[in-house]
Amino acid sequence: MHYQDSLHVAAAQVNADLGQVDANLERHLAVIEEAASRGVELLVFPELSLTGYGLAAGIMQVAMPVEDPRLARLAEACGAMQAVVGFVEEASPGEYYNALAILQDGAIVAVHRKLNLPTYGGLEEGKWFSHGSELTLAQVRPGWSATQLICADLWNPALVHAALLPRPTVLCAPINSASGIVSEDFSNEQNWLLNVRFYAMTYGTPVIMANRYGPEGASHFWGGSRILGPRGEVLAEAEDREQLITATLSRTAIARARFELPTHRDADTPLIRELMAGYR
Repeated sequence: MHYQDSLHVAAAQVNADLGQVDANLERHLAVIEEAASRGVELLVFPELSLTGYGLAAGIMQVAMPVEDPRLARLAEACGAMQAVVGFVEEASPGEYYNALAILQDGAIVAVHRKLNLPTYGGLEEGKWFSHGSELTLAQVRPGWSATQLICADLWNPALVHAALLPRPTVLCAPINSASGIVSEDFSNEQNWLLNVRFYAMTYGTPVIMANRYGPEGASHFWGGSRILGPRGEVLAEAEDREQLITATLSRTAIARARFELPTHRDADTPLIRELMAGYR
């Protein structure tokens, strides 16, 4: 079978009004419409794009089950395009997840719940959210699949390795990164580029990183959204403003990168499992 060689992808660098789901929903619908008009097949929004980040106990007011009609409205708007949208999922009363809804063809294809909840620097997600426990893989088109990891998920190398073992063709990386949120000495702006370039190059896997741009309270989300190719090369990078960036990925380029640096092929999972036995 011959698969299509190219996939047109996008990152939506947008801001969010804290706690204002309906206003943020309208912004999403406008971006989805623009992306569709530009032939985008896979669109990634930032982490918690429907709610904003610094919710604290306010997560109870913005949480929604996957059956919420607002998610259904977004799914209908996507058509054949797949969109990755950040929201607070209510799984049961009092059980809330920092989550992604993967939407396509009028349906929720999958939900990814954030696995690594940071509780350092100015981050306190572990205080408010439940931990996810599963990785997610979604088919975008025949021959094209995507796995999703949320922000701090990508700072746990073991999680990234496990997520990429099934050989997805794309890694979606929605984040909410504010300047100085970890510490004054840790540069999110510089270190995020190192992070995503390393994984793209090491695994021969394009990365779509979507960050917010703009203020939320005293925080400034610095943007820097980018789309990387399978050698870690920058295919598209956002300016310092809200912006939709696009790029075209090549299945042939992914194959060449993975053939030249066969990280997937040589991943010795039984050995790794044995070496990790006894560690918590």
